[in-house]
Amino acid sequence: MSKPTVDPTSNSKTGPVVPVNFLRPIIQADLDSGKHTQIVTRFPPEPNGYLHIGHAKSICVNFGLAQEFGGVTHLRFDDTNPAKEDQEYIDAIESDVKWLGFEWSGEVRYASQYFDQLHDWAVELIKAGKAYVDDLSPEQAKEYRGSLTEPGKNSPFRDRSVEENLDWFARMRAGEFPDGARVLRAKIDMASPNMNLRDPIMYRIRHAHHHQTGDKWCIYPNYDFTHGQSDAIEGITHSICTLEFESHRPLYEWFLDNLPVPANPRQYEFSRLNLNYTITSKRKLKQLVDEKHVHGWDDPRMSTLSGFRRRGYTPASIRNFCDMVGTNRSDGVVDFGMLEFSIRQDLDQNAPRAMCVLRPLKVVITNYPEDKVDHLELPRHPQKEELGVRKLPFSREIYIDRDDFMEEPPKGYKRLEPNGEVRLRGSYVIRADEAIKDADGNIVELRCSYDPETLGKNPEGRKVKGVVHWVPAAASVECEVRLYDRLFRSPNPEKAEDSASFLDNINPDSLQVLTGCRAEPSLGNAQPEDRFQFEREGYFCADIKDSKPGHPVFNRTVTLRDSWGQ
Repeated sequence: MSKPTVDPTSNSKTGPVVPVNFLRPIIQADLDSGKHTQIVTRFPPEPNGYLHIGHAKSICVNFGLAQEFGGVTHLRFDDTNPAKEDQEYIDAIESDVKWLGFEWSGEVRYASQYFDQLHDWAVELIKAGKAYVDDLSPEQAKEYRGSLTEPGKNSPFRDRSVEENLDWFARMRAGEFPDGARVLRAKIDMASPNMNLRDPIMYRIRHAHHHQTGDKWCIYPNYDFTHGQSDAIEGITHSICTLEFESHRPLYEWFLDNLPVPANPRQYEFSRLNLNYTITSKRKLKQLVDEKHVHGWDDPRMSTLSGFRRRGYTPASIRNFCDMVGTNRSDGVVDFGMLEFSIRQDLDQNAPRAMCVLRPLKVVITNYPEDKVDHLELPRHPQKEELGVRKLPFSREIYIDRDDFMEEPPKGYKRLEPNGEVRLRGSYVIRADEAIKDADGNIVELRCSYDPETLGKNPEGRKVKGVVHWVPAAASVECEVRLYDRLFRSPNPEKAEDSASFLDNINPDSLQVLTGCRAEPSLGNAQPEDRFQFEREGYFCADIKDSKPGHPVFNRTVTLRDSWGQ
């Protein structure tokens, strides 16, 4: 059975529907009843990769609800697996949260700040007979755990005495054993229908340097043992996570009930954001980077927030997209077109207009005086006079796009053809008189004539239907343009029927680099991350890394309209 797809084009006679967030009435009720006087949420990423579009929803939910109800949000790194974590990821995550427009309360927090307390609580559970050191190998532990249809069986080490467990755990901490030799497990119920309650692992041996605690520890707590207690230490009132953690909630609560924690947070789950044509597994995103299928975590084709930012997406468009998706408990797949709809809507309203010729064809206007220059003024935005105008010199030689002239055009063609006329955007009407070709028959130049009476008005006695964009030849700025498209061909790259690996679904046309493009003079001073609508081409952003004033590089954010199906 296929999953539902969200359609951004659906309309209602009563106007747009405000997405429902099922957590709002829960929080409101908690505040009204006095259960909480202030809500405290948290965003707890693991620093083992860059944040992706799925994380954006979690960020918007946690920070957004706290803002709405006058609460605060903590940024806490779940840094319990030092072998896979890196300061680069920490810095990138902090930057992404700020870029989205959110501020966390107080200093950045780390689960590792609570390692001493967590260790002491683990010792308390051992003393209470509720935790034990297990010597089973990973393969044996898997066999003893059972399955969804068969109960597990007790480890032969489950009934060690408290004294033995305290001794073994102390020796684990002292570094006497190699990685994987022993683990500390909670003693709950090996016959529980909930697999997470079948004596879950609390601590593993890992002789790894930690980016925050150095070499102090060689045992590290698991996420399930760390998360709830960290929430309790920080006074989190609503621990909001995705639905895959629903079955972990009984374990979350078991630890809280069996330890002297200072608070009793409550876990709530919502459906994660599943976006078609994307991969959001951090392991697979890292594989794309490591195997150089893309140019880094911030490649504009990646589903990372850094990638979307570099491509030209705005924080407002991401936040609006997450709001449109809504927060509920129903799994579904959101169409990528909905995200593109959000950025088009934002940039249509806010991006200045400009002209850039991606595939230049030189045009010589033979009847235009050689020493004449018209200094034209075009609006920077058709609906926003406050943005002012940009100046564009018009002279005898200009560039138009190579695709805007055809010697044998199809029916309905409204651009330039032999002896045909078009209007140059914001300028004159010109007529194509002659096409100059090279020895191979390729058109290298057009000879045209202009009607001097058509600046700002229609020609008398004839109707000109086509309008094309252009730039002045001498004053234009040479630039590089990168045309980005979706990284994957299949809506579900991981499960496409015709592929053995998600890598088989990489779209070979996801990036096309155009050099020698010509931009109007105003774009020569574009600063990194400046966004524009290139008229008739799409929305573009000056690249964060490679674009420099005088030598701009522009990334296509999105086309003017959805062209994927074509």
